[in-house]
Amino acid sequence: MTFKRRLIIAFSIMLLTPLILCSAAFFVIGNYLVGEDGAQLTLRDYAMLSENVQAYDEEAMLLYNTVAQELQRDPYILEDRAYLEALAEALEEEGRESYLIVRKGDELYYTNNENAARKIFSRLPVFRYMDGGNGEIGYYIDNLDKMVKQLDFTFSDGSEGSFFIVTRIVTLVSRPLLAGMFVAMIVILMITAGVITHWFKKGVFQPINALNVAMRNIRDGNLEYMLPTTGKGEIGDLYQNYEDMRLRLKESADEKIDRERQNRELISNISHDLKTPITSIKGYVEGIMDGVANTPEKQKKYIRTIYNKANDMDKLINELTLYARIDNDRIPYNFHKINVADYFGDCVDEIGMDMESRGIELNYSNMVSPDTLIIADPEQMKRVVNNIISNSVKYLDKLHGKIDIRILDEQDAIRVEIEDNGRGIAAKDLPNIFDRFYRTDASRNSAQGGSGIGLSIVKKIVEDHGGYIWATSRIGEGTCMHFVIRKYREVENPSVDAEASEKTEGAGAAE
Repeated sequence: MTFKRRLIIAFSIMLLTPLILCSAAFFVIGNYLVGEDGAQLTLRDYAMLSENVQAYDEEAMLLYNTVAQELQRDPYILEDRAYLEALAEALEEEGRESYLIVRKGDELYYTNNENAARKIFSRLPVFRYMDGGNGEIGYYIDNLDKMVKQLDFTFSDGSEGSFFIVTRIVTLVSRPLLAGMFVAMIVILMITAGVITHWFKKGVFQPINALNVAMRNIRDGNLEYMLPTTGKGEIGDLYQNYEDMRLRLKESADEKIDRERQNRELISNISHDLKTPITSIKGYVEGIMDGVANTPEKQKKYIRTIYNKANDMDKLINELTLYARIDNDRIPYNFHKINVADYFGDCVDEIGMDMESRGIELNYSNMVSPDTLIIADPEQMKRVVNNIISNSVKYLDKLHGKIDIRILDEQDAIRVEIEDNGRGIAAKDLPNIFDRFYRTDASRNSAQGGSGIGLSIVKKIVEDHGGYIWATSRIGEGTCMHFVIRKYREVENPSVDAEASEKTEGAGAAE
């Protein structure tokens, strides 16, 4: 659930829950106060709960009507002080803050509350006896919080008289109802706050605490600590982002560990492969120094061997330098349009001399048209061919070694095949031969050597040329390396051609 929706629901709960519960509390407390059985106060109806003017008016009217009826039966009954005392006692039994006033002319004739009567006496309405009938007057004196009922009559001596029922309006809300509603409101607000707090704690604070624990695990290097990603809203997104970050960090850490392992392996490989030619060079130099090579032929053979071993060391160092550039994705390229037939013909002529000196048969066939062009870096493409040839020579195990180079036409591309009759590669090893430092000869016998990065360099260069490479092999029969490079096609629009050429040449720009 999103924070926005959660806040809307929380606001609705805070607004509606107290309203609903207060209404229910008012109903319950009202029933309790109005109820007949077991109630602390017995009220006649819900109008009494608000103690409004209408409720007091009804009380006054009961007494007013009673006195009016008695006055019709006996016009001079209000002169009887004993009767007035009885009315006052009846009024006090009702529990109302009410009192009686009887006025004779302009004088106070009777009251059961002297002090209060003196304060309001001057504000009482004038005599309004009309047409021989009794005028019914009732009104509210707001600044004194008094409700007044007036009944005019005539004394036996002919004096004007007025009977007043004065009621004090204490409050517009009854104290029992006010106290009950106050307690109910406190309880309702506590319940509402508790529900919302628990909801937010479960939906917000607990997930954030869980994320905090997860982040501490990341800080301490524990990249295996997982969080569930099934949640929705901002918390779910936060958990998903944590998981993405954790997986990215774990992947980076694994790559770092793998890179360190590869670097250690590279150092071990290079050390091993450098140790062998250095040992040979030292041995042949000692032979020359000790006079073992005591003939010109032997000396020439020793020097040639020393030269070849130095070349092997130079190749290893070059491989290591190129590997560092590959690792930083900084191989320098200088792309040109080159003629396939001419370029690979020159490569074969150059390689053929070395193969002849090693006693290896080299066959070459070109099946593309003489004007076929590709966009390539001549130096790096030569490195591809030389690395593949060198790898094939390394694993030749036949008395009569043979390497075939074929250039095939693939419509929009050319395919170069370099096949040998070596010992072959097992099917389980074939998918891994282009990985860095991978070697099928785990024992690393010194006769074969190699750093294990030659074919990974080949793959990188071919892919940077927009091509792809794969291998097929059979144990005991040999291995064939295949790589494909797209042909260069002339376009009718020279500007488009130039733009395409710039993009191709810029793809692997020199460092």
